[in-house]
Amino acid sequence: MSKRLLILFFGFFSPLVYAQQTVVTGSVKEVLSFEPIEGVLVAIERTNLKTLTDRLGEFMFSESVPLGEQILTISKTGYISKRFPIVVNEGQIVNITDMTLERVASETEDLFTITLSDDELNDDTSGADNISGLLASSLDIFQRTAAFEFSSSFFRIRGLDSNNSSILINGIEMNKAFNGRPQWSNWGGINDVLRNQELSFGLAPAGYTFGSVLGSTNVNVRASETLPGGRITYASSNRSYANRLMATYASGLLKSNWAYTISVGRRWGREGYQDATLYNSNSFFVSVEKKFNDRHSLNLTTIYTPNRRGKSSPNTQEVYDLKDTKYNEYWGWQDGAKRNSRIKEVNEPVIMLNHYWDLDSKTTLNTNMAYQFGKMGNSRLDYNGTDLINGFPQGGGANPSPTYYQKLPGYFERNFPNDLQFAYGALKAFQNDGQINWNAMYDANLSNVQNGGNAIYALYEDRVDDTQLTVNSILNKSLNDHMVLNASVGYKNLKSENFAEVLDLLGASTYLDIDGFATNIDEAQNDLLNPNRLVSEGDKFKYHYNVLVTELNAFAQAQLTYNKIDFYVSGNVKRTQYQREGIYQNGGFPDSSLGKGAPLPFTGFGSKAGATLKLTGKHLFNVNAGYISRAPSIQNTFSNSRENHNVVPDISEENIMSVDASYILRSPFVQAKFTGYYTKITDASEISFFFADGIGGDNAVFVQEILQGIDKKHLGVEIGVEAQVTSDIKLKGAAAVGQFTYDNNPNLYLSTEPDQESTDAGFVNGFKDFGQSKLKNYRLASGPQNACSVGFEYRDPEYWWFGATANFFSNTYIDVSPLTRSSNFNTDFDGNVFNDYDEALARALLKQERFDDYMVINLVGGKSWKVGKYYIGLFASINNLLDEIYKTGGFEQGRNANYRELRDDKALDIPVFGPKYWYGRGTTYFLNLNIRF
Repeated sequence: MSKRLLILFFGFFSPLVYAQQTVVTGSVKEVLSFEPIEGVLVAIERTNLKTLTDRLGEFMFSESVPLGEQILTISKTGYISKRFPIVVNEGQIVNITDMTLERVASETEDLFTITLSDDELNDDTSGADNISGLLASSLDIFQRTAAFEFSSSFFRIRGLDSNNSSILINGIEMNKAFNGRPQWSNWGGINDVLRNQELSFGLAPAGYTFGSVLGSTNVNVRASETLPGGRITYASSNRSYANRLMATYASGLLKSNWAYTISVGRRWGREGYQDATLYNSNSFFVSVEKKFNDRHSLNLTTIYTPNRRGKSSPNTQEVYDLKDTKYNEYWGWQDGAKRNSRIKEVNEPVIMLNHYWDLDSKTTLNTNMAYQFGKMGNSRLDYNGTDLINGFPQGGGANPSPTYYQKLPGYFERNFPNDLQFAYGALKAFQNDGQINWNAMYDANLSNVQNGGNAIYALYEDRVDDTQLTVNSILNKSLNDHMVLNASVGYKNLKSENFAEVLDLLGASTYLDIDGFATNIDEAQNDLLNPNRLVSEGDKFKYHYNVLVTELNAFAQAQLTYNKIDFYVSGNVKRTQYQREGIYQNGGFPDSSLGKGAPLPFTGFGSKAGATLKLTGKHLFNVNAGYISRAPSIQNTFSNSRENHNVVPDISEENIMSVDASYILRSPFVQAKFTGYYTKITDASEISFFFADGIGGDNAVFVQEILQGIDKKHLGVEIGVEAQVTSDIKLKGAAAVGQFTYDNNPNLYLSTEPDQESTDAGFVNGFKDFGQSKLKNYRLASGPQNACSVGFEYRDPEYWWFGATANFFSNTYIDVSPLTRSSNFNTDFDGNVFNDYDEALARALLKQERFDDYMVINLVGGKSWKVGKYYIGLFASINNLLDEIYKTGGFEQGRNANYRELRDDKALDIPVFGPKYWYGRGTTYFLNLNIRF
């Protein structure tokens, strides 16, 4: 009734207001919900008249309106554009109310979601993951550009890892306690049900969680709020997989007040862009909701996405020069097929139960429970199988890696410079084959078995079997027309079981479960409770322990909205406790490996606040500031959790301080955002494992490197601009200019087995303090620190579109070795500086490598058809059109641990222990065909 009165009011009085004035006015709404859509671009074709709809979805043209027959176009990212013919008469009002836009034919959003969620986000090499896949759902031009154009170059927004963002599904956080990152594979292949996302970028407020410095994303998979209809999709690619087939159907809310969504999918391929990177993944999703009445609704969701994929190796430049950038050392031929020794398998189902309670018209309470279980395994080869000879282990095999340094020509050039036939022989052998020799390992095992021995070679996997229960409640209440209160409390309990499991003994039936590198038989025991144990396929061995985690958290936030200013204030507290429980009693650490270690409690606090000043509807200013204290991840808490309870010395909460400020321009012609930011991270810790030459002089030791008390500084600017130059053509550009550095000289410790070798290297009970590592002002290895994108997009009224971008990247740095920047670098075995130490040469040796700048051109396009009640969409993209070859990352090997070792190695034309690199992909394509009904 009120709506009709408004229309009558407008009809009677508008002629009086706009007498002698020509006006075109109207409103735009979403086709299914009939809710108004803000920010729709409304234009009159062949004119410069453009405007945006307001919060009520309304618009108006009242100046210089052309007369006669005209075409009115309405468009918005994420919707199908529409054209309406109108007739404009002088001095009259043309009123087109309730025009509708349909969201489901979102070509670009569809392509973003599919390519990124399935592809780049599954790659965990060097921890170079990011949050780009979910940022694609944002309407912010910079964030979408970072998602689609920058991600394949391992670009990290603001130089930060994805453990600085929170990913939630139905209000339940999915970040892993082990490293703080989301495990993207746990919901891969169900893209169609992940479209309903609420993104809060940076420190901006979210109604469901406090978030982190990179923000948060809540994916709503509630059945009643999933867009009704079905979709069948086929995709082909040469990136991570070759084929993908997916089918999804959502009922919407039925008359019986039930709703359901079902999605099944499969992705597969013998190999992706890199050699032998197999991909085999199935995806199952079911969500069922019952709406009991206007106040209560219950939703049950299950997600099951088992997947297996072959990993690819980083390599030295020597290896890439002998092969190419697709080369992968992890595989070899077996029975005429490529067999990859490094397989990652993730099988972790998730079950969620969500209760939605509308206490009144202004208050909602969402209570959630999730249970996740299953396994994650990473396979690899072991070549240290031994036999007991006179009560002591003897044996072991040669390193099966085809890139082992003693098999490459550079090694022979260094050690036999006067007899290059050895180097030439190694060169030819590697060029002609250069892969794992599976048959040789089988032959070695069978030969040893015939002589009464055990397996020398074995394929095993490092397993993590997590069982996690999460419970939380989220309250949202509108206190009045200006103020909204958000709050939540949560509890998490995790039991993480960690062990190694024998997968394949390669022709043998037993394997001796001891450490073949130990110096006495007691230290050699992986489990003193079961000495000299023989294991078979399917048995646990090497190490076995649990990590027990409990977490309690609470969050509260107030958001206030006024005509000229919006602001918020938010705070949280989180209590986290870790405890290691050893199942094996390790021979190297008999007193600190078995049973439960001491509990490790951490208390984190967070506070943030921000404001948006709305000078006009076109000009806005925004500022955010926050401080976050959080527990370190499990990965960076225990120094060697596989063998003992030991933790990082002086371990404490990590601290993050961040501030950003933005100017936002919103006009019918140009949408732009300019942001400056500063983030400081303090008291962080990092742990790595490697074999080092030159410890305490000339000793070679396998070590755990502990970097403690790390400070990092991230500062930079972000720019995103879109210009709608015509109704069909849009120009767009984005840029990120950053400087991400170590901001102090953190403490460096090494730990190892407490044996004679480590004692000779100056270790005391397997531990040594090296003081500070001189890392201040070295660049962080966080992908390109500068990135720029320029491009255009053409959208034809006949529902086809095309776009192209040129993307420029610079300031990509290698990950430096902290050990070579410590006192160990210039110290001989006697504790004095090397007598031949040259400070100028040392400075040159320690200079951080910067990779070459590069440019990548990407193309994207698509076409949509409506055939009866069916919508057909064809979308395609080509990345790196010009097949540019470029490095995306890399790391210095810690093997050259001192001045002499590094000097002698770098003096060679081909360093034996040169850095290892990752290269970007060459030209790749993605093709997607879907039918919606």
